[in-house]
Amino acid sequence: MHKLLKSILNLSLILIWSASLAQQVDKKTLLDNIEFLSSDDFKGRRTGGEENLRARNYLIEQFTDLGLTSHYRNHQQLFSFEGRRDNKIYKGGNVEGFIAGSKSRKLIVITAHFDHVGIGRAVKGDSIYNGADDNASGTAALLALAEYFSKNRPEHSFIFVALDGEEMGLQGARALLKDFPFPLEDIVLNINMDMISRNENGELYASGTYQNPELKPILETVASGQKPTLVFGHDLPDTGRDDWSKSSDHGAFLEKGIPHIYFGVEDHPDYHKPSDEFENIQPDFYFDAVNLILKCILTLDEELLKE
Repeated sequence: MHKLLKSILNLSLILIWSASLAQQVDKKTLLDNIEFLSSDDFKGRRTGGEENLRARNYLIEQFTDLGLTSHYRNHQQLFSFEGRRDNKIYKGGNVEGFIAGSKSRKLIVITAHFDHVGIGRAVKGDSIYNGADDNASGTAALLALAEYFSKNRPEHSFIFVALDGEEMGLQGARALLKDFPFPLEDIVLNINMDMISRNENGELYASGTYQNPELKPILETVASGQKPTLVFGHDLPDTGRDDWSKSSDHGAFLEKGIPHIYFGVEDHPDYHKPSDEFENIQPDFYFDAVNLILKCILTLDEELLKE
């Protein structure tokens, strides 16, 4: 009897361990992608530049290899806009992938911008603004989540979009919603990721629960006892730069009245500097952050069906 109970306990522990692993992204692929996209070869991925186009083509290749379908030719939603400072016409392109839901045609849209600011004023001889945290981190996470859900079909239909032109005024997000392949009323939630690979306090923010208070208890339950610590805030109106409500691409969804949760970290010393490089991210924090976001999405996917 003792041996039988021990065997049952061991089996239970194995099943719990296996279930935990099943809800994880691949760490090596995640880190390989953030390192690749933030390398000097991409010269900061500035919208309209050759290196930005190379990054876009890489994302198209990844979505294609994962078997994601798309509502745009070759996964590309092309757009153009006038620069706010130089009045030049810039050409950009979002990369979109789609997974049909198992229970609902309503949509959860998962976004991260892949552009950065390019080459700028040199600091200590370095003029390439690599944008590892901002936002190769969100882009690599987007690929990791797309891979996960390509193998584990979600209940809602999911649209994954690597957005261009964020650094020039949320241009890609606004272009996406202007030419969205479904009625905007079909979107139940936008999950946006921008800067999620490092924080000295071990904190990841989920901003947007002020506007969407019904989502907070869901996220609190998921995040209990998890790493990193999930913190709420940075979404109160009239708080100036402390309000992140329109600080990244989720702002375009907010403008349309679409619920959102923005996952991000507070600014660090390398924000918008050439030193925002792969060597300065925190790999374990980043991996844990992406897995926490995955757990949040899985639970939201399930809970939003009940409404």
